[in-house]
Amino acid sequence: MTSLALVTGGTRGIGATISRELTEKGYHVIATYAHNSKAANTFHNETGISVELFDVGDESACKETLSRLAETYGTIDVLVHNAGITADATLQNMTSDQWHRVIQTNLNSCFYLTQAVLEGMRAKGFGRLIYLSSVNGLKGQRGQANYAATKAALIGFAKSVALEVATKGITANVIAPGYIDTEMVRAVPEAILTKIIAQIPVGRLGAAEEIAHCVSFLIDKKASFITGSVINANGGMY
Repeated sequence: MTSLALVTGGTRGIGATISRELTEKGYHVIATYAHNSKAANTFHNETGISVELFDVGDESACKETLSRLAETYGTIDVLVHNAGITADATLQNMTSDQWHRVIQTNLNSCFYLTQAVLEGMRAKGFGRLIYLSSVNGLKGQRGQANYAATKAALIGFAKSVALEVATKGITANVIAPGYIDTEMVRAVPEAILTKIIAQIPVGRLGAAEEIAHCVSFLIDKKASFITGSVINANGGMY
């Protein structure tokens, strides 16, 4: 029976690369997206990977979609939670809406999704929970108090979940990427991007494939002794 992987934010950037990598490893991948149907449909047509439109920050949508997917495909073996948004502003100027939108999408979604897949994983005696944090969740970043708070919180969340399910064949781990060569990062003004790269000891941006490789490593059955851990894939930046 083919194993099932759910990759949130899985049709673009790092998420798309993770979706492709897991497909190549034999998983049936379901990649979720929130808004860009054109990009998601293009991704599906190019790769054949299943795509699902729903808001991971909406508790009802998470429950309904995960229930439907379970009925259609069976137990989800791997959850890679990559979806996230930014709404940058210095704390003095940050609105309540900016704060709550980022918390809802980046952090509350982890509770909704993890709780929805845990029962099936526990029954099967196997599961892999992987959360995408960020170097900024570890070191902080001016203008990103909301974003950094959510990415730091994922670490505490994963470590706690890891303790709860350690005897059930389920692992929970975090990958904290640094600056990765994606469309979003390349859109940064050249002068600023040059300064960012100058702060990375290896002297370059990371590749999305390098983050996907971290996921491949953590989902392997041979990695079952690794749980509650954080992989810092940031080129030595932090």
